Amino acid sequence: MGINFKNTRFITTAAIIGAVYAVITILLAPISYGQIQVRIAEALTILPWFTPAAIPGLFVGCIVANIFGGNLMDIIFGSLASLAAGILSQKMSKSWLVPLPPVIINGFVIGWVLHVTQGLPYWLTVGTVTLGQAVACYGLGYPLLLILNRNKDKIFK
Repeated sequence: MGINFKNTRFITTAAIIGAVYAVITILLAPISYGQIQVRIAEALTILPWFTPAAIPGLFVGCIVANIFGGNLMDIIFGSLASLAAGILSQKMSKSWLVPLPPVIINGFVIGWVLHVTQGLPYWLTVGTVTLGQAVACYGLGYPLLLILNRNKDKIFK
């Protein structure tokens, strides 16, 4: 039985994406957690549009980052929100829609988590998290998508 390079590549790609997500989030911890946050690593949520390996990669990377953040509800629900957003982002038919699922899903889910765990006002927190997500996903992620899309044949073989 030989090495299955397709599975090895998938696992390796997922691991790299997860590690990069976790490292960026943890290094930028002061702006990655809380009511007002711009989680820069969320720019990577455009990657499922290019490779399905990004879905488990982002999910595991988010789990690791959220463990560092120390909020059990965020570890569970925030990570599941990232998983759902990754699945939906992969299915978007137009490139400008790819960042939308993480913006909407995380806005509502993380807004709810912060409301429940920290007593923050729900709608205000949904708004601030959604705004931070829009900055990360559209302000950084969408330009990244456009760059990767121009070079996808070289990058995502």
